[in-house]
Amino acid sequence: MSWLEPEPFLRGTAWRDGDRPVRADPADLARLPWDIAERAALPIGVRVEFGAAPGTTAVELRYRAAVPPADDELRSLRHAFELWQGRRRIAEVFAEPVAEAVVRLRLPPGGGEFTVHLPEGQAPVVRALRAVDGALSPAPPRPRWLVQGDSITEGWWSTRPARSWPSVAGRALGLDPVNLGYAGGARGELPLAEQLSRLPGELITLAFGTNCWDRAPATPEWLHATVRAYVGLIRRGHPRTPLLLVSPVLRPAAEHTRNALGATLTELRRAMERAVRDLAAADPRLLLLPGRPLLGPEHLADGLHPNDEGHARMAGAVAAALGAARAVPRV
Repeated sequence: MSWLEPEPFLRGTAWRDGDRPVRADPADLARLPWDIAERAALPIGVRVEFGAAPGTTAVELRYRAAVPPADDELRSLRHAFELWQGRRRIAEVFAEPVAEAVVRLRLPPGGGEFTVHLPEGQAPVVRALRAVDGALSPAPPRPRWLVQGDSITEGWWSTRPARSWPSVAGRALGLDPVNLGYAGGARGELPLAEQLSRLPGELITLAFGTNCWDRAPATPEWLHATVRAYVGLIRRGHPRTPLLLVSPVLRPAAEHTRNALGATLTELRRAMERAVRDLAAADPRLLLLPGRPLLGPEHLADGLHPNDEGHARMAGAVAAALGAARAVPRV
C-alpha cells in the first residue's frame, strides 16, 4: 500500500506553520507572551483518525520528531502512540524517539474507525500513513470543539494525552476537541481571544483563572472586566456559538491565601462567575460551570493539576453541563 498524505486524517488541529500543526496563529505570534508562543508550538491534542477496511492488519505512521536528551527521565513514557476505537483503548506502542521513524500499530480484526493519539513531548509531525494488508480512509468529520485554557486543559498530570479532560469529554460527546491549553498561560491575554474569534468551531469552552492568582496576579475587579472583554472579543467572530466558561477548580494553597494584590483564588473565581452571569442575561448561549465543586484534594496529583481520575471527573462535568444545556452540536 502506498503512503498517504496525512492532512485528511488529522484531527484536533487549529493552525498550521508549514507542515506543523500549531496552536496559535503563526501570523500573529508577535502579540503573544513568549511562554504561550512556545507552548503553542507543541501539537497537544493532535490525533490521526481513520477508517480501516476489513482485513487491514495494521497502520503505519511515518513521522519526524525532536530528540530528547538521553538522560531525560520521561523519554520513553512521553513517546507512546495509543490506538483507540471509540471509548476503548486497543493498544499502546512505545517508540524510540529519533529524528524520523515509522511506527506500526496492529489493528483488531474486522476493520472500523480508529484514533491514534500521538506523543506530545517530542512534538511529532506525521509525514504520511499507510495500511498494512488493506486500506485506510479518513474518518468522518465531527463538530469542532475549541477548548482554551491553561496547563490543566493542556492535560498536565494525565498519564497519557488521551486521558486529558478535553480528550475524554470529546470522546463522550462525539466531538473533535482542539486543545488550546497553554501551560502557565490563560491569564486573560486578549490577543488569544481575537485569534479564537477567527478560528472556525461549533462549540467553545474556556477554562482559566488559576494563573491569575500567582503567575500574573490579578484583582477581582480586573478579572471581572477581563472576562467580559475576553468573551466580547470571541463573540465578534462567534456571535451565536455555544460558549461554556469553567471557573478555576480547587487549588487548596490558593483558596484563602492572598496574592501579591491581596486577592484569594476564591475571590477571583467569584468575580469570573459574576462576569459570566452578567453577560449571560443577554446571551443565552453563554454558559457557566463553577469549577470549585468539581474536584476534591484526592483528585489532585500535585495540589494543582488533576490526576487521571480528576481529569475524568472534569470531563464528566463538562459533558453533563453541555448536554443539559443542549449545547452539543451534531454533524
